[in-house]
Amino acid sequence: MDEIQNKVTNSKLKVFDLEDYFPKEQVLSLDISQFLFEGFILKEKEFRDQLKNFNWEQFQNTHVALYCSSEAILPAWAFALVTAHLYSHSISSIQGTVKELIVSIYAKNLETIDFSIYNEAPVILKGCAKKEVPQEIYVLAIQKLMPFAKSIMFGEACSAVPLFKRK
Repeated sequence: MDEIQNKVTNSKLKVFDLEDYFPKEQVLSLDISQFLFEGFILKEKEFRDQLKNFNWEQFQNTHVALYCSSEAILPAWAFALVTAHLYSHSISSIQGTVKELIVSIYAKNLETIDFSIYNEAPVILKGCAKKEVPQEIYVLAIQKLMPFAKSIMFGEACSAVPLFKRK
């Protein structure tokens, strides 16, 4: 009787798993409306005092998405001042949503990869993940892989959807 062989393991197929590049640190959000008078009005002195007295330690070694949940009209410097207070605690911060922050972190992480290791290889862009990988990152990842990969499929080895094949 012939021994059962795992053809996927023995193939030249390489798996590119975006979950490997998901932020390892905690990703948090901070609503700056809490520093505004009645949640809507920025009074500079009070705003600065609230920021000065706020417990920034809770953002130690995290990524922070800054937003304002109210429809307050804020000066351009408001988010920059909050960022200045976060700077010595957080790893990074952006003005936007948690999803936008995750996309930003992914983009930075993908810039550090040497994609030449996928040169002339058939690649599976892994589609099943335990963590939510934003769709924008799949678009970015395929653009990074295409100059190198012989072919790119999406999903798992057992049920991959062809995306690209070098001519």
